[in-house]
Amino acid sequence: MYELAAETADDHWEVEALYDTCFAPGRTALSSYRLREGVPPVPSLSLVARDDLGILAGAIRFWPVTVDGRDVLLLGPVAVHPTRQGEGLAALLIVTALEKAEPLGWERVMLVGDAPYYGRFGFTLLDGVVMPPPTNPERVLGRALRDGAWDGVAGEVTRAR
Repeated sequence: MYELAAETADDHWEVEALYDTCFAPGRTALSSYRLREGVPPVPSLSLVARDDLGILAGAIRFWPVTVDGRDVLLLGPVAVHPTRQGEGLAALLIVTALEKAEPLGWERVMLVGDAPYYGRFGFTLLDGVVMPPPTNPERVLGRALRDGAWDGVAGEVTRAR
């Protein structure tokens, strides 16, 4: 069993260490990180998962961005410690956070990731939504939290104000 809670300032460095463990050393050079610089994550949607001993097993963060002047959530990163992978924890983090997002007023979510994996959570290719280079456009995915929320939304993804 895992307890999910909003990430706090006390969790920050432990979560960063988890991301360092799970991702390549150059992760902060990715274009999605340029959109996050100087912008705090959405606190109510950035979650940590701890086991019954209080050990960090997984984490997910969301960041505000804009596309065509509209507010969008940027999902990521989501990570699960290698010793806990295969238990469905990433899915639990994703589903729980997405369920919280719509009641908070968010209408659309995007990410850069693998369509076969994220498709099971309702994410599909976003035509016309352009992440900063060198992002592969085939990995830019989105999900509407409200019917039609992505209709007519296109353009460059920019940092939230």
